[in-house]
Amino acid sequence: MRRETSPPRDGWEAIIESQGLAYHRTAHPGGLDRPYWDEGAHYVFSMDEVLSLEAQVEELHRMCLHVVEHVVERGRYADFAVPEWAGQEIADSWRRGDPHLFGRFDLRYDGTGPAKLLEYNADTPTSLLESSVVQWFWLRDRHPGDDQWNSIHERLIDRWRQIAEGLPTGPSHFAWTRMDETGEEAMTIAYLQETAEQAGLSTIAVAMEDIGWDGLNLRFVDMERRVIRSLCKLYPWEWAVADPFGARAVRQQVSSTWIEPLWKMLLSNKALLAVLWELYPGHPNLLPAYLDGPRDLTSYIVKPLLGREGAGMRIVTPGTSVETPGDYGAEGHVHQEFQALPLFDGWRPVLGAWVVHDEAAGVGIRETSGLVTDDTSSFVPHRIEL
Repeated sequence: MRRETSPPRDGWEAIIESQGLAYHRTAHPGGLDRPYWDEGAHYVFSMDEVLSLEAQVEELHRMCLHVVEHVVERGRYADFAVPEWAGQEIADSWRRGDPHLFGRFDLRYDGTGPAKLLEYNADTPTSLLESSVVQWFWLRDRHPGDDQWNSIHERLIDRWRQIAEGLPTGPSHFAWTRMDETGEEAMTIAYLQETAEQAGLSTIAVAMEDIGWDGLNLRFVDMERRVIRSLCKLYPWEWAVADPFGARAVRQQVSSTWIEPLWKMLLSNKALLAVLWELYPGHPNLLPAYLDGPRDLTSYIVKPLLGREGAGMRIVTPGTSVETPGDYGAEGHVHQEFQALPLFDGWRPVLGAWVVHDEAAGVGIRETSGLVTDDTSSFVPHRIEL
């Protein structure tokens, strides 16, 4: 693994916008010198590295599924700050085998040892379009003789075909929220909708805020009063559960299909890190993590169970403490051993390793100059040297 620099393509802004990355100008807060999409740098991997990372990612995913089984069997929902009334519904969702589509592991990796799990974005992962489509066309333009760890697009289509066999009749709805001011979620859900259509599904786009409740038929409906029988959403389950319609949404899962399923609440929650360490102590892909405090850790990071974009975190090392702003944390925290992201030319990459269904599907890389990957980070492409 190494980092290389090269001039961006002429007219790169228009190129990536034509490929759907319309939000690259709004993804960052204002005042930053570096663009969100930065093809002036990229990472180079060997095929052996990628094959090893694929195996590690799939093992991590299997371990995470074991955590879900463990939590359901033991009823450990309180550790995840899940409301008591939702626990049985999560268990039912898991035991029904409600279908899942995708997720993204965030990994620390420096090319010299096992990747370390930082968190699992298993419910509403973003940076999908740039990982799947945009960096692939960069590779074709810049390094057509090389390869890329990237089968995301094809695997999404194949997975939609599998899911379609069990979906209720009627079109599938794809929903974003108007609370997203950057446009990233709208474009991400539009891309997912496109992959579903390529798999043969009939689809309808809808904003979460436009979903209504038909009190007579006891079903969710869209603005045209069409019944929503299946829904792919970029709206976290913890938000849905806390909303006024949350109980209805949870109890509708027996008769409708929502992607991601309700049981994914357990994998998108950072309590997962502590339970993984409990079940797999000393595993080479894990960092020690605890729910009840740092225990014997001398360097650790305190993460809100339901935090996003690096907000509300606190890094503690001997003699220092660094905090990031944010309002998350009322639901509780996990204490994870802190290992700084590796430095490459003054930048710290985090690998976003994608899983589609239960298989590793590719990687997207974000870089930051600080210790926490947040909304100021930039996305850079990668290639496999052949």
